[in-house]
Amino acid sequence: MTIAAESLEEHQTFRDELASVGSDGRRRWVYARQPSGRFYRARTMVSWGLIGFLVSAPFIRINGLPLVLLNVVERRFALFGLLFWPQDFFLVVLLALTGIVGLALSTVAVGRVWCGWLCPQTVFLEMVFRKIEFVIDGTAAQQLRRDRGSWTAGRVWRAALKHAIFFALSFGIANLFLAYVIGTESLGRIITTPPHEHLVGLLAITIFSGLFYAVFARFREQACVLVCPYGRVMSSLIDRRTITVTYDTVRGEPRQRMTHGPAPRPAGGDCVDCHQCVTVCPTGIDVRNGPQLECVACTACIDACDEVMTKVGRPTGLIRYDSHDAMQGLARRGLSPRIVACAAVWLALVMTVTILIAVRRPVDTLILRQAGSLFATTSDGDIVNFYTVQLFNRTAVDRPFAIVATWPVGARVTALGPLAHVQAHGLLDTRLMVSVPASSLSGAASPLRFEVRVAGTAPQIIESSIVALVKAGAAGSGE
Repeated sequence: MTIAAESLEEHQTFRDELASVGSDGRRRWVYARQPSGRFYRARTMVSWGLIGFLVSAPFIRINGLPLVLLNVVERRFALFGLLFWPQDFFLVVLLALTGIVGLALSTVAVGRVWCGWLCPQTVFLEMVFRKIEFVIDGTAAQQLRRDRGSWTAGRVWRAALKHAIFFALSFGIANLFLAYVIGTESLGRIITTPPHEHLVGLLAITIFSGLFYAVFARFREQACVLVCPYGRVMSSLIDRRTITVTYDTVRGEPRQRMTHGPAPRPAGGDCVDCHQCVTVCPTGIDVRNGPQLECVACTACIDACDEVMTKVGRPTGLIRYDSHDAMQGLARRGLSPRIVACAAVWLALVMTVTILIAVRRPVDTLILRQAGSLFATTSDGDIVNFYTVQLFNRTAVDRPFAIVATWPVGARVTALGPLAHVQAHGLLDTRLMVSVPASSLSGAASPLRFEVRVAGTAPQIIESSIVALVKAGAAGSGE
């Protein structure tokens, strides 16, 4: 067993319990020190860009549509100017699958970069709520001393101010969340009209406000450690060649505290066991113990360690972005089979989704026989069937259209509702009646062909059937 391995064996007790949960099952509050350094500055810039996008996306319009709309209530989705109706659900599924495979690809290649850099939970918690907490409550050490002390007037007003701001921010995030679900227009009506006129919307905003407040003010890192499935599922994709936040055991072990001077010690590694990487970790773990489920790859430990290494006159990068193989001095072997496989699947999905979106009709039509009705017979012997029609307009302009029956011979279409044009980004539900001479029918269920003619597009042919209890060439009685 090597010296590094022997040193690590002494720290294996971390696997017996979570860093944020004590051995008795009680919550162990994490007082994470505020990071500083190049990675933290980079994360701050990325986070503010993401927050700007998240806040503005429901209000930005492309082709008259929100940049992002996830209206699951009306089954209406918009993404970067593209509209998806219920019959496009397979495309929504493919888009979601593409995103999931993209996350898997990024995890295989560079670890949990999503968790530490892009996840809205991390972005809002670390770059908004914790920053406010540092301003009001002071440093992590000050927060710890204050929370373990008595309730003084200063502690009361600080707590009241902090939690009031936290709830106000949570209320704003809840409204933003609803803007993604129901659209800014519906949200505006809820805000501007009396509460008794939209009790359901008010209840939804209240519930989500309380939920977000609980997550950001109290639950915090537990959402990543105990609730979020991403860490458990995606962490299984990390292998020895994945580039992620890693502690260099070869260089750092055995650990030995420095008493004075920057000179290297012949019997010890570069790790001075200062625990700065632990105090800055938002989930309370010790990255030196190796890969752990709780690590969100936020890079705070890299900044903390680099700062200490600079102060003691040793090279930075004791904790760094690198692979386990590289830490052991093994040569890099290019892309791993996992990366190649995930990239191939992701590219195939991207190409498939792109092609399917490109060949979609600007206006799509769905015609079905009316449920619960059979047929009727007119006074002149014609057979009549009823149909429901749905037209989905994916474009930003009104579209006039016409529906005609091209088979069988003599079939006539009569509108039983609006059947002239469909509004921009609109859904038109209507009905129509088809009458056919009995002599044109070939049996109990005869083929029926519709042609939907929409201005500016090629005709859409829809095959259906017309029902009648008749023999070929003979008239039947209605029901």
